[in-house]
Amino acid sequence: MNNIIHFIRRYPLSLLCIASIWYLCIWFLPPELPELDNVAFLDKWTHFVMYGGTCTIIWWEYLYNHERMSWFNILQQGWKRLLLFAWLAPILMSGCIEIVQEYCTENRAGEWLDLAANATGCTLGAIIGLIMTFHRGKVR
Repeated sequence: MNNIIHFIRRYPLSLLCIASIWYLCIWFLPPELPELDNVAFLDKWTHFVMYGGTCTIIWWEYLYNHERMSWFNILQQGWKRLLLFAWLAPILMSGCIEIVQEYCTENRAGEWLDLAANATGCTLGAIIGLIMTFHRGKVR
């Protein structure tokens, strides 16, 4: 139980983003906005931004919680953890959400292109996280 409380205290924004994604993708029905019908791939851009932002926040909170570590030590010791929790886990969560949308909801449909947009957003978030890590090393 103490580990869960510790995790919630260290990663509140990440957990809020993850909970928001689940809510928006499963239970929220977006309103019909005819003025946005001309925006190509609006749904995919939304997925891209949601997952890119979430991965960036996960990375930022990790760096904030390990601020005493040098950028070299973060990449040497934490790269597997960051790869798992800030890149792969959100992509796997995205796949789970798409499956739930397809088979467990009546008004939503799972799409492979949503999963691709989510994975692309996660990859961009990881790249931004690497840039933040190296920039942090230059600032010190």
